[in-house]
Amino acid sequence: MGRLRQKSCTLCQQFEPVLYRIQYDQSNQWVFVCYCCWEKVSPNNPNYVYGGTWKAKK
Repeated sequence: MGRLRQKSCTLCQQFEPVLYRIQYDQSNQWVFVCYCCWEKVSPNNPNYVYGGTWKAKK
């Protein structure tokens, strides 16, 4: 049985079971965002880089 971890979206602060590790601005900092925020910052973004998926259930 997997353990349940918690992490919140960097942008909206909501706790989600799946977060996406991305870079989305010129700071080149890695952040974790939920699907909703990911949909807002990724399209047509020249600074967007996908870095993997984080899941609460491991």
